Amino acid sequence: MDTKAFKRSLQKSDNYHRKGFGHETEVMGTMNTEYQSSLIQKIRENNYQWQEGNVTIKLAEAFGFCWGVERAVAMAYETRQHFPQEKIWITNEIIHNPSVNQRLQEMNVGFIEVVNGSKDFSVVEAGDVVILPAFGASVTEMQLLNDKGCTIVDTTCPWVSKVWNSVEKHKKKDYTSIIHGKYRHEETVATSSFAGTYLVVLNLKEAQYVCDYIMNGGNKEEFLDKFKNAHSEGFDPDQDLIRLGVANQTTMLKSETEQIGKLFETTLMKKYGPTELNQHFMSFNTICDATQERQDAMLNLVEEDVDVMVVIGGFNSSNTTHLQEISIEKEIISYHIDSEKRILLGNQIEHKPLDKEIETQGNWLPEGQIVVGVTSGASTPDKVVEAVIERIFEEKNASVLV
Repeated sequence: MDTKAFKRSLQKSDNYHRKGFGHETEVMGTMNTEYQSSLIQKIRENNYQWQEGNVTIKLAEAFGFCWGVERAVAMAYETRQHFPQEKIWITNEIIHNPSVNQRLQEMNVGFIEVVNGSKDFSVVEAGDVVILPAFGASVTEMQLLNDKGCTIVDTTCPWVSKVWNSVEKHKKKDYTSIIHGKYRHEETVATSSFAGTYLVVLNLKEAQYVCDYIMNGGNKEEFLDKFKNAHSEGFDPDQDLIRLGVANQTTMLKSETEQIGKLFETTLMKKYGPTELNQHFMSFNTICDATQERQDAMLNLVEEDVDVMVVIGGFNSSNTTHLQEISIEKEIISYHIDSEKRILLGNQIEHKPLDKEIETQGNWLPEGQIVVGVTSGASTPDKVVEAVIERIFEEKNASVLV
């Protein structure tokens, strides 16, 4: 399928909308009321630090809603206002934040259910309005919705679209796309749908395995089993690792994406020589500015003297998980929570350790004067961060009064 031609055709359709509907001012007023926080603004103005009782909060200097997320949520709000009577669906969560998604459900926006591992689009009828989320939708989904005669509202972040353009360029020149990401993540599913031949690598370790295969060969069956579900149909590591382009899921760790790109570049240079490198390797900068800013701010925050780190965001939020990884790398006690409701009475907290299920930790706030570092993923509203900070103050200062 010529995905580029399909996208061009779709964009010319009267049923396709990539911008808002002229209700920006009213919608932003509503969003400011629902998601902004006066306390967070005070903390920003106070050099990202705030103290109450025995607790000092240190905020990362970049956190929370990014421009792409705010844009997607605003477009969803506008869609409901512009189509007050129509049935509206979202192909997935609009962003990875439970409170925002819950709010849209309250606005009578339906979420396509996953049945037996696949999205059930049978509920969508001609004339329905369907919102594509911030991390995009696959070409197959867009084609299906277009064929059904739906009105499509595309809130895909422009940074994600930039990655799609990169893999389109790889495909045009018959390069295999090496995608740094999580093959099950909605964004990577969408990106791979625009690629020709592709391979998804999760981390530097997997990238090194691929590079070793490039240099030394290996067991093809073992390779394909290791990357099961993470490559294009008919992928052949003996034929498809000769000409490579690198792209990424925009929420991955910037430093690791850069390392992976450099590793493939160096490997292909060794394999084919520096004069032939441009015939075997191509790379574009597809690292999202907002993701990078939040990771850089977290790298600065973990250098501060903090007793505990709280990372706020959806448990399925990739960019939030990577903020948690930075804290763990520095061996700081860290808790990933998705809302203030995870902070329980009696100095207990429900949290999600990295790569584990949710668990409850007692005595999570140390005794005496403490400093708590706080950051949040790009899908987390300031209002949620405020609620978490207030619960920390309540819980810690309540224990002092007992």
